[in-house]
Amino acid sequence: MDRNAHPPGSGKTMTASARAGELQWPLYTIELDGLITKYMGETAAKLRVVFDTIARTRGVYLFDEFDAIGVRRDTDRDVGEIRRVLNSFLQFLERDESMSLIVAATNHPRLLDAALFRRFDDTIEYTMPNKEQATQLMRTKLAALGTAKVSWRRSAEAARNLSYAEVTRACENAAKEAILQDRSDISTEDLVRALRERSRARR
Repeated sequence: MDRNAHPPGSGKTMTASARAGELQWPLYTIELDGLITKYMGETAAKLRVVFDTIARTRGVYLFDEFDAIGVRRDTDRDVGEIRRVLNSFLQFLERDESMSLIVAATNHPRLLDAALFRRFDDTIEYTMPNKEQATQLMRTKLAALGTAKVSWRRSAEAARNLSYAEVTRACENAAKEAILQDRSDISTEDLVRALRERSRARR
């Protein structure tokens, strides 16, 4: 579970997918928004079905956007129904004796109830890529094209504050633009332009 707030694309879902691949288990993503109804009994029943499946079918189960139910119980945002849903989740988690791997992810860890962190064996903190990491990612994503004309320093500066997913998308866009222009190489301008477009899209 990550504890620092970051925009989507910092690697949480990819981590769950990679772990599932390493274990050669299926990956199941549970969208918590779809579980919550205005009736407490229905939500608890849906959670019970999920945990019954976890016990019956070994796999990696990703509870995404966990702040939908994991909000701290001492905040102004707390409402009775959500508190009861969280309590039900904690109870199911405590009783779980399955061989499955349960992962919870959020972009807003400061909103989560402290009891959740005690129920998980490990907590993973995700950070945005630094210049070296962004450069390595860009080199990898553009390896199939010529990059002799690319200034990695300028490109890394343009990638500042972008997530791994956003840098990847920028590389794909730059490569697509070059291919459409019947070029097999990427220039600094191609890449910097694509990175800046991703930055503007976030605003």
